[in-house]
Amino acid sequence: MKATLVNRVHSTIDPANDHPYLNGAWTPMMEEWDAEDLSVEGSLPRDLDGVYLRNSENPVYQPLGKYHPFDGDGVLHSIRFRDGKASYRNRFVRTEGFVAEQAAGRALWSGLAEMPPRSERPGWGAQGALKDSSSTDVVVHAGRALSSFYQCGALYQLDPQTLQQFGPADWNGAFPAEGVSAHAKVDVSTGELLFFNYSKHAPYMYCGVVNAAGKLTHYQPVLLPGPRLPHDMAYTRHFMILNDFPLFWDASLFDKGLHVARMHDLPSRFALVPRPRADGTAVPDTIRWFEADPTYVLHFVNAWEDGDEVVLNGYRQRCPMPPPLANAPRPYAMLMAYTDLHSLKPQLWRWRFNLRTGATHEEPLDEGISEFGSFNHQHAMQPNRYVYSALGEPGLFLFNGLCKHDLRNKTRQDVSFGAGVYGSEAPFAPRSGSGADRAEDDGYVVTFITDMNRDRSECWVYAAQDMGAGPLAKVRLPARIPSGTHSCWAAAAEL
Repeated sequence: MKATLVNRVHSTIDPANDHPYLNGAWTPMMEEWDAEDLSVEGSLPRDLDGVYLRNSENPVYQPLGKYHPFDGDGVLHSIRFRDGKASYRNRFVRTEGFVAEQAAGRALWSGLAEMPPRSERPGWGAQGALKDSSSTDVVVHAGRALSSFYQCGALYQLDPQTLQQFGPADWNGAFPAEGVSAHAKVDVSTGELLFFNYSKHAPYMYCGVVNAAGKLTHYQPVLLPGPRLPHDMAYTRHFMILNDFPLFWDASLFDKGLHVARMHDLPSRFALVPRPRADGTAVPDTIRWFEADPTYVLHFVNAWEDGDEVVLNGYRQRCPMPPPLANAPRPYAMLMAYTDLHSLKPQLWRWRFNLRTGATHEEPLDEGISEFGSFNHQHAMQPNRYVYSALGEPGLFLFNGLCKHDLRNKTRQDVSFGAGVYGSEAPFAPRSGSGADRAEDDGYVVTFITDMNRDRSECWVYAAQDMGAGPLAKVRLPARIPSGTHSCWAAAAEL
């Protein structure tokens, strides 16, 4: 391995803190690295050709008040695979908030858990007082990696291989004032970026389309009854699928500066928004709304059209408002419950929306707890057989393994990373050159791991058709990286 320490950021985080998400596998890193010719245990497939990108919540300064793991500054980790070799980069995303705090030498914004907020400057996003840390999600569109913030903000642009930074996307002056939420979607068949945002101001939600050239071609309101907390979206060939779940802020507390989410006595609602024509003009059909059982969903997987029905797969939470985590340190018990998959109990679920009758049918696809799914995006907008999900460490926001769901045979295969080893959201990477005639699982599943036993991080590559055999390759990184969540795969042709 040829590793170069490019930069080290000064941190003021108290090393004696006891916060579960500032220690252990979540210990922030302050270094930025370039590394070539990474050491490999095993053998990297030569037909693995592309970039695995992961975003991370990585705070730099001692928090203003209570810290939530979603508050940390964005750090992108990029590993490029080509010709059986790998190289790695990581960079802090130079957001407006990150640059301002670097100049001040301390935190200027409080976070999600501090109510009322103690922020010293105006903030961003739907809540309005938070730092846009751009630390939630990452996608690759029009050759640029776009990092994003879960409560709406800028889309920060980076080169997906070198992580050279190009600032926030502007879309020729048309970037929405409301920002863009995390979990924008790239339709690989058209090259379009589909997105949504939300706010505390009517109409409370918008959605839009950016074409393959990076031009905003469509932007429309989606009227909601009031402020909501959507987190993800899905799409089919003719629809964008948005949501209105009954877990949202109690508006009666806004005047006190409090943003407290609770379940309301309402159904779940899904909006089927007709996708615009290629020239950006809307189709004449109106938005169709469908009701379903009350729940909350953080993440969807895939959706498609089936005759008169639209089918949607995602992770339905059985307990969207869990009690404080038992046996957790009292100051963190509620926070730890709301970030614990075993408290929220998400399960892979299916909704079917009948366009003719207006009815919704829903059913479980699996009874186990899993979340943060991926699939072969060459099978987007059509029935996919396989889903690759993350498995949670009980009591902590950590992933201790992966699960391969076979939706056709209604089976699942769990793969453990081993005690003290934690992974990341693991995208599917098709073998280079594979097309529609290849098996859906003809490729690889890739994840960064943090090994607390050996105080190191690696990137593990599994053969998707035989995950139980363990990783084909374990690629050593130059430093131990903290846990992180959302990631993506971009094939060489997309870079």
